Amino acid sequence: MDVNAFHVYDTTLRDGAQQEGLNLSVADKITIAKHLDNLGVGFIEGGFPGANPRDTEFFRLAQTELDLKYATLAAFGSTRRPNSKAADDQLVRALVDSQASVVTLVAKSFDRHVELALKTTLEENLLMIKETIEYLKSEGRRVFLDAEHFFDGYISNPDYALEVVRTSAAAGAEVVALCDTNGGMLPDQMGEIVNKILQDSNARLGIHCHDDTNCAVANTLSAVDAGVTHVQGTANGYGERSGNANLFSVVANLQLKKGMQVVPAEALRDMTRISHAVSEITNVTPNQHQAYVGLSAFAHKAGLHASAVKIDPMLYQHIDPQQVGNDMRTLVSDMAGRASIELKGRELGIDLSEQKDVVGRVVKKVKELENRGYTFEAADASFELLLRNELGKNDERFFTVESWRAIVEQLPNGEVISEATVKVKAGEERIVEVGEGNGPVNALDKALRSALGKIYPELEKLELIDYKVRILDGDKGTGAVTRVLIETTDGETEWDTVGVHENVIAASWNAISDAVLYGLLRKNPS
Repeated sequence: MDVNAFHVYDTTLRDGAQQEGLNLSVADKITIAKHLDNLGVGFIEGGFPGANPRDTEFFRLAQTELDLKYATLAAFGSTRRPNSKAADDQLVRALVDSQASVVTLVAKSFDRHVELALKTTLEENLLMIKETIEYLKSEGRRVFLDAEHFFDGYISNPDYALEVVRTSAAAGAEVVALCDTNGGMLPDQMGEIVNKILQDSNARLGIHCHDDTNCAVANTLSAVDAGVTHVQGTANGYGERSGNANLFSVVANLQLKKGMQVVPAEALRDMTRISHAVSEITNVTPNQHQAYVGLSAFAHKAGLHASAVKIDPMLYQHIDPQQVGNDMRTLVSDMAGRASIELKGRELGIDLSEQKDVVGRVVKKVKELENRGYTFEAADASFELLLRNELGKNDERFFTVESWRAIVEQLPNGEVISEATVKVKAGEERIVEVGEGNGPVNALDKALRSALGKIYPELEKLELIDYKVRILDGDKGTGAVTRVLIETTDGETEWDTVGVHENVIAASWNAISDAVLYGLLRKNPS
């Protein structure tokens, strides 16, 4: 696959992060970037360095913590300010300092925005575009340009919008992405305008669509039909207002419906897992009816449909769901497919092809646990522990838990302290340890690792780096079941574990103990 012939460009970490209620930490962004790279996208837009301290930190950490297999990291920024030099513009310099090899500039292409928002002339805006691109090129950067509000601008003043495209290409921009920033276009309009711009310019065109008319994916496909070779979108369609073009749907449609290999075939089969993993990281409830990757995308109710799919699943399915890593389900109960278990086992280095009985037990167990609220899409470590248990690999050789407790106390001065006690058996020893922390979960984590650290010194390197709680049945108020996801690192890699319980501390303990057990398995494989 020639990644330069057709670009799949993800902007989840920047444009997607502008969704209401979505707030990503630097650690979240690093983890999401790894998932997006597993999908095989060509470019991952990391954010706006210089304008946002969190994004500046992301690009700093990315240099050592992101080892991307498929994707190239891109920094997003704006052209120089009016009546200044690009080399003297602090935000332009921040793009260079980010060390990203690709810079995507946003520039005004709507005359009204130039005059009212930038408060400058149309001629100066063109100079801002030209000089900023030329400066970044002189610094060794590849430059893409996002022509903001392009379609509204083209309808208002086609000559000027076209001149923005021509100026950008002449200055050295590899791609000029036409942005439907307000999301108001329809597919027939989209195709007509893109085709006209291609005829009237020598630019390589891309497309960036918002979903305000619920046509972002359709508009993107229409633009591809018209000749663009660069598509932008976000995971699960995240973004401002109604969101952006859903990159998962765009990729699946291009690859499975139009026969364009835009990501590796094996990566496409990981799409459902990646979609759900990103949902857990962002703490945004997945849309179960989402095309291709939703829980209900290939679900069938009893009756005519169910009878038909028993004979031939393709009677009521437009693709084999395994092509995108999803499963056909009946709505009697949640079901995990055998193929998914075998594929996941293969990913974990465990061949299950000749162990049909194990696969059957794992399917049943996953179904039971997910009905109780567990999710293994974003908790690979917990799934591997479950799988090892069904394979008869007894991990009690490391430790067993006798009991644990956690207390929270408010002192007379208003200070709140947490203390936890754990009792474990490891080897031939019974160990009782107390830990203090800034909360009961932190105290339990410290107590467990302190207890086991006497026998397993490698646990000193373990660190809990992320902790998320989701209420699963909010209608029960404070008595609701909670799901806890924990991310842990040993300084070399990270892994995720899950716990579910009516008691949030118990759910947290389940996730913590899985995390520690998995850490021991990494250092002491059987």
